[in-house]
Amino acid sequence: MPRHFHPATPATPARWIALAAVVVVLAALAFGALRFLGAGPAPTGTDRSALTSSATGASGATAAAGRATSAAPSTAPASAPSAPAVDPKTGRHSTLGGLVPDYVLPPIENGMVPVLTRIPTEQKVVFLTIDDGAVKRESDLALLEKNGIKASLFLAHTFIAGHSDFYRAYLDAGHLIEDHTMTHNLGFINLPYDQVKAEICGMADYEQKYFGRRPVFFRPPGGPYTMAVRQAAAECGMKAIVDWEAKANAESMQYQVGDTLRPGDIVLMHFRPEFPADLAAFTKAQKAAGLKVVLLEDYLGVK
Repeated sequence: MPRHFHPATPATPARWIALAAVVVVLAALAFGALRFLGAGPAPTGTDRSALTSSATGASGATAAAGRATSAAPSTAPASAPSAPAVDPKTGRHSTLGGLVPDYVLPPIENGMVPVLTRIPTEQKVVFLTIDDGAVKRESDLALLEKNGIKASLFLAHTFIAGHSDFYRAYLDAGHLIEDHTMTHNLGFINLPYDQVKAEICGMADYEQKYFGRRPVFFRPPGGPYTMAVRQAAAECGMKAIVDWEAKANAESMQYQVGDTLRPGDIVLMHFRPEFPADLAAFTKAQKAAGLKVVLLEDYLGVK
């Protein structure tokens, strides 16, 4: 009879023990494979604590803190844009835009202020000055702001008395107010010295009281001056008399020298009904000459 037809031999206890051992080994291998693949249960109780303490120590605590920080939502506020730097000389936000002036305001000599009709510079700058204050329209300030222009305002008391609030809006916008006498008397240079001084000092006192800044520049009504006017201006605390060689007038530009704006020109305008047309004439000439409008006080570094 062929061997494979023989009846099966009954299993012995030894064979059962061997079979059980094989099953245990296979089960252990399967459990290890599951742990390796991350499917097995994490250690608990004393085992977890032991693993954590042995794996981390001081460096582990740092890593855990780092994980906690990265997991938490960021609550730090975004940094705000920095404000323009204040010029230490003037205490104002400068209109120079990083330009370094190449001209220094002359000092008072022999008790008399210097006279400026233009600034001797090759830098591509021009200065706008606006006189009197006879016409008061919010739209004029809006036009200056629209064109990005800051100006020096030479105002006379006779035109602005009772309207200090109106002109504070110009100060808030970055313009400055200077001295143009109390009464705007066109015969100013013929007055007695005491009256000349009273006209200049009186307006300086008024502007300091109502606008919080004492003017540093003076413009005589109509422009003419004498040695006595220069002396009175110095005694009232002025640093210079400011005249002009170019003006925006009657809806056009008018020049004492040449037929175009030059670097360093001081331009005269007025608060008049034709202000919009005069300003348009000025900006057209300024852009054609490739000049930047800056505040005269900023360029000369005065408060």
